[in-house]
Amino acid sequence: MSDKTEKLWQELQAAQRTVAELQAKLESRETGQQSATQELEESRSALLFMLEDLDNARKRIEQSHREWMAALDAVGDPIFLHDKEFRIMRANRAYQRCAAIPFKEIIGRLYYEVFPKFGEPLPGCRQTVEKGEDGVEEEVKIDGVVYRSRAYTVHDEQGEYSYSVHSLEDVTERKKMGSRLLESEARLSEAQHLAQIGSWELDLCNNELVWSDEIYRIFEIDPMQFGASYDAFLNAIHPDDRDFVNQSYGDSVRERAAYDITHRLLMKDGRVKYVREICRTVYGTDDKPTRSIGTVQDITERKQHEIVLQRSNRALLTISAGNQALIHAVEEGQLLHEMCDVAVLVGGYRLAWIGFARHDADKTIEQMALSGFEKGWPNPSPLTWNEARHASCPAGRAIISGTTRVVQDILSDPELESWHENARQYGYASCIALPLMNAKHAFGVLVLFDDKMNVFDMDEVKLLEEMSGDLAFGILTLRIKEAHREHEQRLQKNMLQTVEAIASIVEMRDPYTSGHQARVAALAKEIARQMGLAEEEVQAIHLAGLVHDLGKIRIPAEILSKPGRLNEIEYSLIKMHPQAGYDILKGVDFSWPIAEMVLQHHERMDGSGYPQELKGEGILLGARILIVADVVEAMSSHRPYRPGLGVDAALEEITRSRGTRYDEKVVDACVALFREREYVLPG
Repeated sequence: MSDKTEKLWQELQAAQRTVAELQAKLESRETGQQSATQELEESRSALLFMLEDLDNARKRIEQSHREWMAALDAVGDPIFLHDKEFRIMRANRAYQRCAAIPFKEIIGRLYYEVFPKFGEPLPGCRQTVEKGEDGVEEEVKIDGVVYRSRAYTVHDEQGEYSYSVHSLEDVTERKKMGSRLLESEARLSEAQHLAQIGSWELDLCNNELVWSDEIYRIFEIDPMQFGASYDAFLNAIHPDDRDFVNQSYGDSVRERAAYDITHRLLMKDGRVKYVREICRTVYGTDDKPTRSIGTVQDITERKQHEIVLQRSNRALLTISAGNQALIHAVEEGQLLHEMCDVAVLVGGYRLAWIGFARHDADKTIEQMALSGFEKGWPNPSPLTWNEARHASCPAGRAIISGTTRVVQDILSDPELESWHENARQYGYASCIALPLMNAKHAFGVLVLFDDKMNVFDMDEVKLLEEMSGDLAFGILTLRIKEAHREHEQRLQKNMLQTVEAIASIVEMRDPYTSGHQARVAALAKEIARQMGLAEEEVQAIHLAGLVHDLGKIRIPAEILSKPGRLNEIEYSLIKMHPQAGYDILKGVDFSWPIAEMVLQHHERMDGSGYPQELKGEGILLGARILIVADVVEAMSSHRPYRPGLGVDAALEEITRSRGTRYDEKVVDACVALFREREYVLPG
């Protein structure tokens, strides 16, 4: 209700009171002067005219009031008007519904006695009345419902206080949503903190950057000092990675594709953090980028675990490949070079070398093998394990102490000052020296160099120590094998000399067949090689050939040297020599069945031989070779009872009986030996 309308309403009420007084005077007068009556009539007409105007004004006021109240009733929030004493003058239906009492019990009452039943005016209402503030807003909670209370003062034309308009807005759901939003933001912030993921958003239109709290923690930036500053963000990125990050962002915007990259942060104290950054850009209707949204996750711990795992895997791969080299190594020098190659090619170390400790006057370390970056040598001084000079050589320290020596940062090690120039020039950042132990003493050292600092962690060192132990064992094993091999060679040489001496004894008793056993042995050895037999088996057949007629030592000399044909008794004695040779040799441990081959060298594949009439596979392969070699040599050579028939006749004989009396494969190998390789029997 406006001030003008209220004033008209008051004038109408005053006029009505005046008319009532005049009418009372007229009724009390029984007579009056004509002039008074006329004056009264005129006044009455004027008053009636005034009353009509006032009635019209009243109607307009009532219509305005109805419209105004209708407008208030259309508002869903409770609204009421109160005077200076806080008595309700008007109220809309929403207020009545909230108060739950009729209007007649509302109008004229103190509002705080009706609703919201506080017992006294709200602070805001008091401020609008007592302090003259035009508008005050505050929140109140009534029966679990949260209202936003607003109070405004209305003044008349003279600026005097008329009444106050008071509204209550139900903001319960909004408050709940706000609370839930705050809780969600808090949970999101906590989740980001736990996951070490921060988020950021760059408004490309206004060039404004917004970060989450976790970004500050990850980048270790003071928000009070830098705020959401792109420069602070960029400066925290590792200098070596900045171009990469900028290029990734630029490519992402240009190609309209999200990027997912890993890069490093460099902290003020020199620490390095690894982060995973994901970003995508949003584009407007004009296809121009409007904002970029990204996340940054601190993956330092995971990356460190990955690095440790990679190093352990590197060491494991090196050990595995090294073990293969150990298994297949047959010579020490080969093993040393292969182990260095394994460390560089499989393990990825920049340089690997192996040295042996020499017990000379200077106690030098002789380099035996090297692989890797060979353009520059890290140690400018001679390699030594001399007590007085070992400080400048980790390899020397490892040999003297018998323990692993690790240098995580060569350029920071004052004891390796002489290395610094070469290390800086050729990219050697760290190294490890692993002693090669024989019992309690080191006989050598394995040294590995890397182009990164602090790479030799505890797990990798442990694995590399295992590898150096395996290498030392492999070296010592090869040396033992070499010693055994030399011993076996001496034994074989002595055995061969002994067998040859025995064979010469037989030939001394049978001068007509001098050299027969040696020639048979030589031919049998070549046939065995032609057949692709192992060298050890070839040598065994050769030995058997040298003594295959050893049993003739028991045959009377006159029978052996008889110029004519032998009679049946003499021939039966001759046929005893394989068994006699077997009986002599069976007690000797040749590692191969030499005695059995001697026993079977007159058997035939069809069982027509002697002394056991063996057949086919029942005859040892070595014996089958001796059979063919014995026949070919015997037919080719001169005998007291006939001249030599020649090699061609001998080959024709074994070819004719191939598969019946003689082994097919042995015959084929023998024929190929003479006709393809042009073999000639020794003289």
